Amino acid sequence: MKLPHNAHVAVVDGNRFMLLRNTGKPFEPTLEKVDQPELDPSNFSAGVRHQDDASQRSGATDLNELAHGAAVSEWLNAKAVSGDLTQLMVMADPKTLGEMRRHYHSELERILVGEIDKTVTGEPLEKIAKVIAES
Repeated sequence: MKLPHNAHVAVVDGNRFMLLRNTGKPFEPTLEKVDQPELDPSNFSAGVRHQDDASQRSGATDLNELAHGAAVSEWLNAKAVSGDLTQLMVMADPKTLGEMRRHYHSELERILVGEIDKTVTGEPLEKIAKVIAES
């Protein structure tokens, strides 16, 4: 997948979030860490559609993880609206990515250059860059 030079990459799962930047070429990304904000996941309405008893008992839904995805979207929305982010790729596990999409501001949608539904938060930056290049 093409990742423009200086584009940002949000790497997210239900507990962690880091913001990276591509300092390499579009088809040969080189990533550097820009920020790892500590967020307060307070939007517990995020998982309202997942609050059935069966999912809660089986552990299939973690409202804290969904609220974290919503908090990341809110943070990214603010950066997109303020102009701090101009090109963004989002990499997140499928459940978190689905929740994040529900909270995207139109300005964030405008600056998206791609999304990858894969869990890579614990991986080294070189491996994340390789996943992007091969997608």
